[in-house]
Amino acid sequence: MYTRYTWSPPARASVAVEGAEDRFPVRRIYCVGRNYANHVREMGGDPKIDPPVFFTKPADSIVASGSTIAYAPLTSNLHHEVELVVALKSGGSDIAQEHALSHVFGYAVGNDLTRRDLQNQLREKGLPWDMSKAFDSAAQISAIQPAERFGAVGEQIIWLEVNGSKRQHSQLSQMIWSVPEIIAILSTYVQLAAGDLIYTGTPDGVGPLVRGDAVRAGIEGLPVLEFRIAP
Repeated sequence: MYTRYTWSPPARASVAVEGAEDRFPVRRIYCVGRNYANHVREMGGDPKIDPPVFFTKPADSIVASGSTIAYAPLTSNLHHEVELVVALKSGGSDIAQEHALSHVFGYAVGNDLTRRDLQNQLREKGLPWDMSKAFDSAAQISAIQPAERFGAVGEQIIWLEVNGSKRQHSQLSQMIWSVPEIIAILSTYVQLAAGDLIYTGTPDGVGPLVRGDAVRAGIEGLPVLEFRIAP
């Protein structure tokens, strides 16, 4: 049946798939906070007691590798956070850990841009800090590598550099919550589905970006993510 809208809806956000013409259609973007022990500590938390923190970004905040983006408004402390991104091909509710990886289509390198000063201000007031994470062009992503080509998540190096200077460097094995655990826990909060992206958290070394910065980020076995902040 043909659906008539009051105006033409915008095109659906999508992500390139490595080695394929077809693109991955984005339904929702979920993110995990506090998933590397050293990052939890640098943010003032305790990795032994803090459970995973979930938040979301708009689907249309996705930015492809190679893009130039504007410096975000309402911040003077815009931070980079490199992350492993999990792309789902199916989903459900209350997914068992042992079945979680069967829902994974592939993996990508992502960057969770954060208005850190706004986040801190809202936290201090006990207010939700959605707007420090969910804004235009807040979710950079590389092309997605299908899961069968990437293999198991393990000791792969995750890194980010700004203007050729290394800022973040760790291993995926340092994640507190594994990919199956993240999928299982998140699916108790919401029903997951094909097209969902999960940014799985960032290691320590997060820091500010300024106008004109060139950012490169990578994970062994995945396409490199590159973007620039406009002057």
